[in-house]
This record gives sequence, C-alpha cells and structure tokens, in this order.
Amino acid sequence: MDLTSLIHEAEDRLKKRVRRTELIPSHHFSEKLGVPIWFKCENLQRTGAFKIRGALNFMTSQPREALVRGVITASAGNHAQGVAFSADLLGVKATVYMPESTPPQKVFATRDYGAEVVLTGRTFDEAYAAAVEAGAASGALFVHPFDDPLVIAGQGTIGREILEDLADVSTVLVPIGGGGLISGIATAIKETHPHVRIIGVESAAAPSMHFSLQKGRILAAPVHVSLADGIAVKRVGKRTFPIVRDLVDEVVLVEEEEIALAIVALLERTKLLVEGAGAVPLAALLGGKVANLSGKTVCVLSGGNIDVKTISVVVERGLLAAGRYLKLKVELDDLPGALARLTAEIALVRANISIITHDRRSKSLPIGKTEVLLELETRGYEHIADVINHLKGVGYEVNVLK
Repeated sequence: MDLTSLIHEAEDRLKKRVRRTELIPSHHFSEKLGVPIWFKCENLQRTGAFKIRGALNFMTSQPREALVRGVITASAGNHAQGVAFSADLLGVKATVYMPESTPPQKVFATRDYGAEVVLTGRTFDEAYAAAVEAGAASGALFVHPFDDPLVIAGQGTIGREILEDLADVSTVLVPIGGGGLISGIATAIKETHPHVRIIGVESAAAPSMHFSLQKGRILAAPVHVSLADGIAVKRVGKRTFPIVRDLVDEVVLVEEEEIALAIVALLERTKLLVEGAGAVPLAALLGGKVANLSGKTVCVLSGGNIDVKTISVVVERGLLAAGRYLKLKVELDDLPGALARLTAEIALVRANISIITHDRRSKSLPIGKTEVLLELETRGYEHIADVINHLKGVGYEVNVLK
C-alpha cells in the first residue's frame, strides 16, 4: 500500500484519539514578515507534540499478538511520550531508551505515562543503538521514531488538516530531525496541491538532512548541543530521505540564537510556548532564511515540551539576540560615590539595571581601581548603542561582555 493511502487510513484511525490542533493566524508576525503567517499548533497536542500521531497509528495498526511482549523505542523525548501514552492506552508495556542529556521534563513525563525509561548514551543515536539491541533480546516490538511507513503516515495527518483548514496555503515550513514529520506532511500536501512550497528547517547544530541532500546520499552529520534537542539526529531515515529529496522544495538551517529569539517571540507575541525544535520554522522566517516568500504561510510548531530550566536560558539568550539585554564591565576609581555616579549616568539613558556586581579584590585590578559588572535591560540595538556611547562620552572605559 502506498504512503498516500496509509495517510488516509491514519486519518480515520486517529480521528477520535488525537487532538485536531488549531491552525491560528498571527497578525503580529504577518505584519512583521509581510505575508499572512499561520501557526499549526502541535505544541497543544496530547503529550505536547506531534509524535503521538505516528506512534499511535503504528501501534493501533498491529495485531494484538505483536504487542504481547510490549514495545520498545528510542527517543530524545517527544516520541517517548507518544509511545508511552499509546502503550498505556492499549494496555501494553513500554520501554524507552533516551539520551542521558534528555531534559528532565521529558523524562518525567514519559515515566508519568507508565513507561520504563532507560537513560543511556550521549546522543539519540547511541540511545537508538541500545534500544534496538535490547528489543532484539527481549522480543519487544520496536517503534521507530521516524523511519516507518505507519509512523510517517500518522505524521502526515497534519498535512491533511492544514489543507482542510487553509486550502489556499502557499508555503509550509516544517522542522526536520529524522525526516518523518516532513515526509508525511509533504506527501499529504503534494498529493492534491503540488504547487505548495514545502520548506524543511534544521538546526545548524544538527544538519543531517541538509548535509545528505548536498551529498546526494545518506551520510552521518556531526551533532552538537542544540536548543532544538528534539531534532538533533545524526543520520536521517532510509525511507524519509528519498521522500524529502523528491517532494521538499528546500531545506534551510538556523542558528542557536535565532532559535532562542523565535521561542521568546512566540511566547511574547502569541502566548504560545514551544520547544526549540518547534520554533525553528519561525526562526527561519525571522532570520531571512527563506527567499521569495509569498502567500499564506504555515509554520508547524511541532512541540511544546520545554523544561523550566531551559526556558530561563532561552529567555536570556533570546533577549540578548533581540538587543534587550546588555552585559558590561566598567572599571572605576575606588572612591566613595564612584558607583553612585555610574548608576546615575545609566539612569540618564533609561537603561534598567538588572544585576550589578562590585569587585574590588580582583588580582588583575590596579591598586585604587574597582571593577563593576552590569547586566542591563535595554530596548533594542539602538538603545544599546546609546548606552555605550553615553558612558564612553562621560569618560568610562566600557567593555561589552558576551
């Protein structure tokens, strides 16, 4: 059976089991980018991400005897929760192998759905290898996170929903990890709307699909730590690669600062909380990575499973990237009133001091000098320039810290 038929079957199978997520317009980003922008909110999906679609479609398609020894999988977090939820729904045992670096929130959520979690390996690929070996030994059914026709078909139901809600869509931007999500969406959309432009987005820290497409064959790419941990995959799928090659119009890369900025922008402007992987489509648009953008454009917000610690780091990086946070080091004469004069000058240019550290004991300081570290809330890059120029203009030596 071809993939298109499998997607139609998945649509019927999942109709009452998963949330038909909202497709919402954004007036702010439409005005900012000059084209109508819509968000497909899989961050509001049950388990907080699109992965439940593929996992549930795969598992509910199996004969009961295939599930008697339970299921096993590997995941960076979202697929884990999809498998755990589905297994709990079907009353079967689930074991999930996750990298040791998986955010705690995703680990706790997977366990809360009743799955056994095994943390192993530094990367998804190491956890994947361990899960395959364990599955072969135990006889548990392996649920592939992206490279299976039934999993791809489940993700493809998102494409069907986009077309039903926005038939005149022009462009759809989709995150890429192993390629299952974009393979399903591209297949579903191109079946009846071949003119729709499908753009894949990867983190530059894990450019496996972009790299493989450039070389014309599947190759492992180096993976670095990324805010988009959900799509940090070293090697794309054997099934997904040819689909992306044939149906996806372009794959672009985004940097970490662009991802952070997109997360903060979504939170502030749309009140939508997304994880790094879910923010990469908007990051690509805000970063000017997509040329000749026109018509109604949909960003697939693939997931919202981000832990509180990561949010705090992301907000700081996002504010820095937007010019709304400034770190300075200023050397002062160690005299009464010197610090008060510095803060008064900062007040004159309307920068708000968030954190101030006064160090007079550093060995690197000359006698009679003191060092002040400042973290300031600012209103953009023009305001930052005003602050720095004003301080230099009144005689301070200012060093901007990264």
